[in-house]
Amino acid sequence: MLPATFNLPKSQLQMYGEGVYCAGEDLLGRCARGKDSLERLTAVVAWSISTTRPPIFGFAPYNPVLGETHHVSHGPLNVLLEQVSHCPPVSALHATDAAGDVRLVWCQSPVPKFHGASIEAAVRGRREVSLVRHGERYEVDCPNLLIRLLPAPSVEWAGDVRVVCADSGLEAELSYCRTRSFLGFGGDARCVRGRVFRSASREETVYEIDGFWDRTVSLKDVATGEVSVLYDAQQAITNLTTPAVQDHKGVAPSESAVVWGEVSDALLKKDWEKARQAKRLVEDEARRLAKERNEKGEVWTPKHFSLSQNKNGEWECWPLEESVPPAPIVVPS
Repeated sequence: MLPATFNLPKSQLQMYGEGVYCAGEDLLGRCARGKDSLERLTAVVAWSISTTRPPIFGFAPYNPVLGETHHVSHGPLNVLLEQVSHCPPVSALHATDAAGDVRLVWCQSPVPKFHGASIEAAVRGRREVSLVRHGERYEVDCPNLLIRLLPAPSVEWAGDVRVVCADSGLEAELSYCRTRSFLGFGGDARCVRGRVFRSASREETVYEIDGFWDRTVSLKDVATGEVSVLYDAQQAITNLTTPAVQDHKGVAPSESAVVWGEVSDALLKKDWEKARQAKRLVEDEARRLAKERNEKGEVWTPKHFSLSQNKNGEWECWPLEESVPPAPIVVPS
């Protein structure tokens, strides 16, 4: 387990959720408002880029305990997450808007790979964005988290991402990469490039995508040469507000803020010893419950999702309810 001094004061479950509900611009609403399938696909691509947030080298969130939940609302969007497996770690997310236009279902499981001078965490699992009114479902990949130890310590997002809509026959391919460097030094690690094309004619590019995911990403119409801004990080992920508890009685005991509350409070006060002790209590309790279940022969089941593995061994999670209710924790407008 990571020492508390190297923890961010939040759970990985909260980090996943923040990628969805912490946004200064309504990018999901933009997806639903697109006038045609091509505009909607590029909007989903922009939203996908917005979920890529700057990582911090040397610090990590808490590993969620089994059954931990995180339930937050931001405007009409209601988001619910649950840690549905601890070993291996699997997190599930379900989000819906009040109008019923947008539905997100994610199942994420990080799988680390060691490459000598680097560690790469590939995020496995199914991530779907459904635009209900348009009858379109998008499968969206996630870039890998790459931790470089040599020649210079760094952490960055890397790898290829696909956004596929079988209903419209449109796809996008993105590559998160580092610009050219010398012997591993220099270069910009926040570059993203790609293209949009029709599945039936993969060689014919409709749009070219180029830019930096922490600044701006442009979209070039190959036919006309017209260039527009696909994504602007300044508008999307700056001046974000912290979620606040609106209904204290409605907060579940399994809520991340409750489970890790004492640890986070101690970290923010830089009381490292208290943080270490509080974290130890959380982890010891999780181990005690696991041991108790094993001794009784009980099989733990998620409260909000069903969990299974497909024929390729990848985890799949499906929400037990059609929609997510408003949350007791709210992102202020």
